[in-house]
Amino acid sequence: MDAFPEASVERTVEWVDTDASGHQHNSAILRWVEAAEAELFRSLELPDYFPNAPRVQQVINYKAKLWFGQRVTATVKIHALGRTSLTMAFEVRGHPLENAARETPDGVTHQGASSDGSEVAAFGTVTTVHVPNGTTAAQPWPEHFVRAIGAVQAAE
Repeated sequence: MDAFPEASVERTVEWVDTDASGHQHNSAILRWVEAAEAELFRSLELPDYFPNAPRVQQVINYKAKLWFGQRVTATVKIHALGRTSLTMAFEVRGHPLENAARETPDGVTHQGASSDGSEVAAFGTVTTVHVPNGTTAAQPWPEHFVRAIGAVQAAE
């Protein structure tokens, strides 16, 4: 089976990424995923993807909390390419904090990441469709788009 292309970005959980509970706000996950998505389409040399690919579905499963100052890696991989749609699978992994346990500003101690070095904090899928500028309905992906993704598949 051919492998689809993927890309990752690393970020640090900033104070603005947290909510009143002291861990990541749910919207931070999507921002990191979108940054990885942008990296993916830059690497494929497909800058025309974003203005023509609205989201039609997002599914996020939260598994672990991420804390201020923690390093995270967001990875996006094309999961399925349809005639007019594209589904990407993603995961956001939290890397261990400096100490095995961390005390947050609320005085509560939280355990760090698992012993393998990182843990999945969130995973899911994002589905987009190709809606070219000036149209209102999904259209087939252009040949250069399919070819760019196919070239990566053929090379792997």
